[in-house]
Amino acid sequence: MIAALLPLSLASLMTGAASIDIFTAPSDPWALLVLMESRLPRTLAVLLTGAALSVAGMLLQALVRNRFVGPDTVGTSESAALGLLAITFLAPAAPIWIKIAVAAATGLAGTALFVALIRRLPPREIMLVPITGIVLSGVIGAVVTWIAWQADLVQLITTWLMTGEFSGVVAGRYEVLWIAGAAAALAWFAADRFAILSLGDEVATGLGLGTRGVMRLGLVVVSLVSAMVVATVGMIPFIGLVVPNIVSRIMGDNLRQSLPVAAAGGAALLLFCDLIGRLVRYPFEIPVGTVMGFVGAGIFLFLLYRKPAHV
Repeated sequence: MIAALLPLSLASLMTGAASIDIFTAPSDPWALLVLMESRLPRTLAVLLTGAALSVAGMLLQALVRNRFVGPDTVGTSESAALGLLAITFLAPAAPIWIKIAVAAATGLAGTALFVALIRRLPPREIMLVPITGIVLSGVIGAVVTWIAWQADLVQLITTWLMTGEFSGVVAGRYEVLWIAGAAAALAWFAADRFAILSLGDEVATGLGLGTRGVMRLGLVVVSLVSAMVVATVGMIPFIGLVVPNIVSRIMGDNLRQSLPVAAAGGAALLLFCDLIGRLVRYPFEIPVGTVMGFVGAGIFLFLLYRKPAHV
């Protein structure tokens, strides 16, 4: 994964409407300006988003013990968008940190609601878990759309829920994604606790683990990552679903070993999709959310029909 990230990152730095040579940029003021203000921030934003969403997806799958869920299918992203819409409507002049805090809080509430709902499902009906998430996402998304329509803010929510893309990322407009990266790193430090919790509440309690505290920490990480991504670049589908499944099939359920691989894999996959979107209709762009939806759906269908390599 790391070997793939280097050429992809170089390709991202060299791709754009403006033709520059990144290797001679230190001696070319114009090339250096484009590189530092646009190309480098965009590449870092893609890497952080892909890594953080993949880690959040793997963590969420461990918490609910189901491989068919992700941050974009359980209502987390829609709940974060609801918080952004509410603070935009009620306090449009609020600082970005206030908006992100509200988005994280509503994302946490939406994720907690999903967890509360699936706890009431029959344990053997595992397919009801993703269906519950899809229904919850649809309901919250409908509420967001209705409120936005009433307030004449439909175009604004389109950016958050439908067209995840990085064309507007420049220096000064992506730095909050480092918070998402830090939250993903926090998940790695608590990976052993999350792995124990994934065995079930009774087993985790028998091993002396405080399940409620660990569950709250996991939900905070997932909600914070989703809020940062939605507020900065919009919703990116499938990345938090397919990458954890691929990594788990290869490496098993050892979260401490698999989380870094998932982060690298998510960053590489999203960067690859971003490059496709920038090159297919060059110099115009296709939103990375659109490309990721197409690629992610194909990967997910492939995984459904292929037996796991790890037993």
